[in-house]
Amino acid sequence: MSAIFATKDDVTASAIIIDIHIVRPDEWPEVKLTFTQAQQSFTEARQFTGEAGQKLQLPDETGHIKHVLYGAGPADKDVLGAMRAGGLSGFLPSAYYQFAHLPSDWNSNLADVGWGVGAYKFEKYLPTKTDFATLVVNDAARLTETRALTEGTHLCRDLINTPAGDMGPAALHKAAESLANDYGADLTVTIGDELIKNNLPMIHAVGRAAHEAPRLVEFEWGDPSHPPLALIGKGITFDTGGLNIKSAAGARIMKKDMGGAAHALALAKMIMANNLPIRLHCLVSIAENAISAGAYRPGDILTSREGLTVEIDNTDAEGRLVLGDALTKAAESEPVLMMDFATLTGAARVALGPVLPPFFSNRDMPVADVLAQSKLQYDPIWHMPLWQPYNSLLSSPIADMKNSGGSFAGAVTAALFLERFVKGRPWMHFDVYGWCPTAYPGHPKGGDMFALRGLYHWLKAGGLNGDFTS
Repeated sequence: MSAIFATKDDVTASAIIIDIHIVRPDEWPEVKLTFTQAQQSFTEARQFTGEAGQKLQLPDETGHIKHVLYGAGPADKDVLGAMRAGGLSGFLPSAYYQFAHLPSDWNSNLADVGWGVGAYKFEKYLPTKTDFATLVVNDAARLTETRALTEGTHLCRDLINTPAGDMGPAALHKAAESLANDYGADLTVTIGDELIKNNLPMIHAVGRAAHEAPRLVEFEWGDPSHPPLALIGKGITFDTGGLNIKSAAGARIMKKDMGGAAHALALAKMIMANNLPIRLHCLVSIAENAISAGAYRPGDILTSREGLTVEIDNTDAEGRLVLGDALTKAAESEPVLMMDFATLTGAARVALGPVLPPFFSNRDMPVADVLAQSKLQYDPIWHMPLWQPYNSLLSSPIADMKNSGGSFAGAVTAALFLERFVKGRPWMHFDVYGWCPTAYPGHPKGGDMFALRGLYHWLKAGGLNGDFTS
């Protein structure tokens, strides 16, 4: 990470730092006048006008790169804001750079974060590694937080991008354990048949057919006097669909089905690295939804930790099962708030696409503030309703509920299913895709993180101190 950022003190006096000018079309005529006549002619020949995504490396009289120009586009069409800076960090050659001009409406802290998250490529299995450009930042204290947000994003992406053959239940367990150890958190792990003994039966049922045992990995961190927050992540390391097996196309990127766990771990890292005043309880529910003689079946009835019985309508609706037991366990500690993250439904993608996650909350009061922070951080989410009449779609004649509500309102019925396991505690559910199908500034193609930067800043601003009574 040190190759992506540096402070002025890290750079030798003789080092050349290239200025970056990010401009809008209406700003460009004035900024243009700060360059030499030859440089102005160069920009005219290359038709640089400040339109969104335009890039130009501007030489000095010796032919060496002196400035970088980057177009932000018109303000009224700028849906990425300062995160657009991520379109430069993965593009520029290795050298030192600094922001010399940013649009007046951009937050410079966010531009730094955009730079950091844009400087990413998944190269674990490639012979060469990218030497990224380095952004020189004046404020060393601010850089601590920027690095943590960047590292959290990279961690999330790395976990999702790693193939299931190398990111099975044991490997994801190890990743969570490593993170806990990095920050001195207290770790608890429940594996295999211990899940039955410790009343986590739905996690066991989903993962019992795989060659690596299912498990619940938990860690606790922070001062017990601080407001308690529970983060819960769906960690299905590969999803075949179970006996309701997926198609070839549907299974192709199911290595990403542990993306909810990756999100929970990434947010936990951001919280711990920046030492937020939070008592954190992170629970990662891990299993591979495999097919073998021991696989659970359509029509089976599972008993949950909460005591509710669940008729299995579809074995491909497994994520809500492993989350159900983990949510119940998290609720037993009576946290101020629970947040779960899961690559849960295709219905959410049909409704909102891959990069706009729906979120559900059983409390109305925090919704506006959460949405406001997501907007400020250009980390969009969309509030969806816990429409109680749709609970009827989960009804079963032989159990308390089914695990699937059918083809209508699939994201809503999945959230309603989860709500039954939170014991009435304040709770938010984020149905993330965990995957960016088409690259855009700050978001390379492949495994990706959504919603967390906005949530981090909401928590930092004292979100847990709000009113959760209604």
